[in-house]
Amino acid sequence: MSYPQAPWTLKGYAIQTLQLIDIDRARPFIPKELDIIPVWPGKTLGGVYVSSYGLGSVLEYNELIVVAGVVNYSGKIGGWVSHIYVDNSDSVAGGREIWGLPKELAEFNWLKGEESNVTVRQGNQQLCSLTYSQPSFGLPIIPLSGPVLSSLGTDLLLFKGEFESRLGLINSKLVVPAESPFSSLNLGQPWLSVYCDDLRLVAGAPQVVGNRSVEFSYS
Repeated sequence: MSYPQAPWTLKGYAIQTLQLIDIDRARPFIPKELDIIPVWPGKTLGGVYVSSYGLGSVLEYNELIVVAGVVNYSGKIGGWVSHIYVDNSDSVAGGREIWGLPKELAEFNWLKGEESNVTVRQGNQQLCSLTYSQPSFGLPIIPLSGPVLSSLGTDLLLFKGEFESRLGLINSKLVVPAESPFSSLNLGQPWLSVYCDDLRLVAGAPQVVGNRSVEFSYS
C-alpha cells in the first residue's frame, strides 16, 4: 500500500455538524487516560464531518468522521475521532499508520440539489445519511485550526488540522440507523451545521504526547 507522508493537503468541500453527546455514551469510545471535557452538565461536544476531496489533493477520496467528544490529556485539548470511513484504500493505510485513526472502507453516494444528501454504507449496512440545504449565506474564506488526539499502539498522539474555507450555515438532518457502529452515541439532530466550500485542509504530522499501558481498541 502506498500513501504520501504527512502532512496531507486535501481540497474540496465538506459538511460539519455539531451535536451535544452524553459523556456516558462517549466514554466507551475514548481511552480512560483522557478526560472528557463537558460543555454542558453531563454532555460533551461532538459531531459528524462528511467531505469530498478532489483535484489538488494528495489523494482523492470521500470521508466520514465521527467525533465522540472533546478530550484533555495533560493540558492538551483536542477532538477524539471514534469512527472514520473513506473510499480509498491508500487513505485507510495512511490514516492508520501515520495518525493511528481507525479508518475503514465505505461507499459514499452524493445527491446534489436544492436539498442535497450524502449516504454512507458498508456493503448492505447503512452507516448514516445526511440531508442538507444550500447555504443561507456565505462568509469569506476563513483560516481555522483544530487539534485532534489519537492512539497508535501504546502511543497517544496529537496532530493539527489546519484549514481554510468559505463557510455557510445550513439546515441538516442526520439519520443513524440502529445497526450503525456509532448509533450508541445517540448523536441526535445537529444544533449547528456548516457547509465548507473551497476547502483546503492540511492534516499535520502527529507528535507523541503520552503512552498507554496497553493498546487502545476503537471497537
